[in-house]
Amino acid sequence: MPTKLGQNFLINEDIAKRIVESANIKGDNVLEIGPGEGVLTKYLAEKAGKVLAVEIDESLAASLEKEFNNIFTCHPRENGDPENPLDSRWSLSSCNGGGNDKNEVNIIEGNILKINLPKLIEENNFQNYKVVANLPYYITSKIIRLLLETKYPPSEMILMVQKEVGERICAPSGKESILSISVKLYAEPEILFFVPRENFDPAPEVDSAVIRITRKKNLPKADASEFFSLVRAGFSAKRKMLINNLSSGFHIPKAELWEWMKKAGLEPTQRAQELEVEDWIRMYNILKKSST
Repeated sequence: MPTKLGQNFLINEDIAKRIVESANIKGDNVLEIGPGEGVLTKYLAEKAGKVLAVEIDESLAASLEKEFNNIFTCHPRENGDPENPLDSRWSLSSCNGGGNDKNEVNIIEGNILKINLPKLIEENNFQNYKVVANLPYYITSKIIRLLLETKYPPSEMILMVQKEVGERICAPSGKESILSISVKLYAEPEILFFVPRENFDPAPEVDSAVIRITRKKNLPKADASEFFSLVRAGFSAKRKMLINNLSSGFHIPKAELWEWMKKAGLEPTQRAQELEVEDWIRMYNILKKSST
């Protein structure tokens, strides 16, 4: 297993079945990220209408191709930006594909953070889909953000992540973080169950959690860049009160901020971790209105 890619293979078949069952797949299209040796893929194939499995490792993708007979190798077009996953020069039109049309599992050899995901979705008529994945720990937050903010977001994600990260994403009221707010702006997260480290090869140093992230039907009207600038400013110094952090971050007098916070139903002594996503949205709307 290529540990340099941060992958830990799930080896417990019963847990793999439980993850797939948690996704409640009834002919849905499924995007799998990091299929590895295919322990989840084979169970997804039994229930999904179609599976797109994106694997960055060439040798693993080749092994999966032998099992499922469909592989597409994605490479950048000339001058494509490998750091920009939405660069239009990364697309399936620059992929080599082939295989058995009767096979409902397509293996995509490529990096999910570099492939043009909207193009991949469009060319496979995959606009309505779910995500099931055992995510590499070191890029978990980047992948989740990509899936939440992409042009065609999944309706639901069933993800295996580091236990601590799963708990942060699904934090209860009073223990919020930038990560939890960034997810809860778009979706409702919940922890489904925990997976001890001995169920992986190689065994990681920490346990894992399987979480569900369900897309909200009605999203707040907020500019993501501006909204998260507010959130980051609020969390800039964890031990300080929110009013102090926002005053320093935006160079706004505390007296003025206090008036805006009262309109948002907030107290001057509150700290950023005590605010739920609805509180941030109210504060954002008040600050936005005040600046126009």
